[in-house]
Amino acid sequence: MAKIHVKKNDTVMVISGKDKGKVAEVLAVYPKKDKVLVKDVNVVTKHVKPNRANMQGGIIRMEAPINSSKVMLYCTGCKNVTRISNKIKEDGIKVRVCKKCGETL
Repeated sequence: MAKIHVKKNDTVMVISGKDKGKVAEVLAVYPKKDKVLVKDVNVVTKHVKPNRANMQGGIIRMEAPINSSKVMLYCTGCKNVTRISNKIKEDGIKVRVCKKCGETL
């Protein structure tokens, strides 16, 4: 199982693919598949049969997971993509810190 550099509710920027440059929030992380689900990124159409939840059926638009290597963490402090480092605060809590500006994420 691979360790993924982003977590749920992180803000990320897509760095490759058809949605390159989009800044959005991570909805879910799938570490076993090395994929992440990002809001309004990699939107696909899916044909759905009528069922109890959706009586009408039809074509719906939904996000599909993308590879975690296609996203980078976005720092709201320096308004740019960044790598992260881990620091231990005075009270012993481990936090993620932006390598460029030093802001905690």
